[in-house]
Amino acid sequence: MLTMIIVLKPRTTKEDITRVEQMIKRRGLDTHIVEGQEVTIIGCIGDTTKIDSKPFEVDSSVDKVMHVQEPYKLANRAFHPEDSIIDVSGVKVGGGNLALIAGPCSVESYDQVLEIAKAAKASGANLLRGGAFKPRTSPYSFQGLGLEGLNILCEVKKAVGLPIVTELMSPEHLDVFNEKVDLIQIGARNMQNFDLLKQLGQVDRPILLKRGLNATYEEWMMSAEYIMASGNENVILCERGIRTFETYTRNTLDLQSIPVLRKLTHLPVIVDPSHAGGKWWLVESMAKASIAAGADGLMVEVHNAPENALCDGAQSLKPRKYDELIKEVSQIAQVIGKSI
Repeated sequence: MLTMIIVLKPRTTKEDITRVEQMIKRRGLDTHIVEGQEVTIIGCIGDTTKIDSKPFEVDSSVDKVMHVQEPYKLANRAFHPEDSIIDVSGVKVGGGNLALIAGPCSVESYDQVLEIAKAAKASGANLLRGGAFKPRTSPYSFQGLGLEGLNILCEVKKAVGLPIVTELMSPEHLDVFNEKVDLIQIGARNMQNFDLLKQLGQVDRPILLKRGLNATYEEWMMSAEYIMASGNENVILCERGIRTFETYTRNTLDLQSIPVLRKLTHLPVIVDPSHAGGKWWLVESMAKASIAAGADGLMVEVHNAPENALCDGAQSLKPRKYDELIKEVSQIAQVIGKSI
């Protein structure tokens, strides 16, 4: 469906914005208004193929009229030229603000998560990750502690003061996640669980949407669109590697996705270098490359004893290594104008 975008002239009054909006609605279209610091954009949503754009083009308040052919609208940078900044319980993500998410792949115990959280925060992490529910390829692998794990994360949050990030797998836990989790993660396997995505549009919490194992950029954007079109526009994208013919690494990190997405969408883009390579010694170089390429943050797995981890120890950094990484990442961030 072709969508029309009307760009208003700088310093257009509220009255003129309302007037143009009513012109659009009289033609049977819905509107989505984005007011930037200087320019206001009105998105015309619906079948615009039979709409004559000339009455809008000659309007004294209109700068130009554009047509968007991409199937994603709300996530499209044409709709929202300025970078979106997502607030995760006081932590700003996007627009020059780096999200540094760190923690164990799986919640194993209170003491384990507390020790890791304290060390990660001291190094500069501003969000705590930990898997309470774990989607595993094998039914015989550790599946996580479930709600007990979520409660442990909440207790550590109280003790350390870091907002928590954890993965939602089933709609049955949506209410408790909306109540307790600061940033709800949707994993690669659920990226196209459209019923779940639509329900996420009804929650108050921001969503971290990981890229599917084989998803194209457009498919990924359309999944974000499902959430946004259902009412929740606070979406953060996470590149975590895609499946290719290469088997030496767990996945192949698509660094090109960062500049591509920054061109296509206004949504923040962070990178998970831990799941991308599956090897701890790859995390440092891929994390630094991601920030240099323009990523809005990193999600890094940190474990105090990775050799004994119940899940993904091979891709986890020890706290000392994470501390060294953040020091180097901070220097790169300063060069490209981002701050922690």
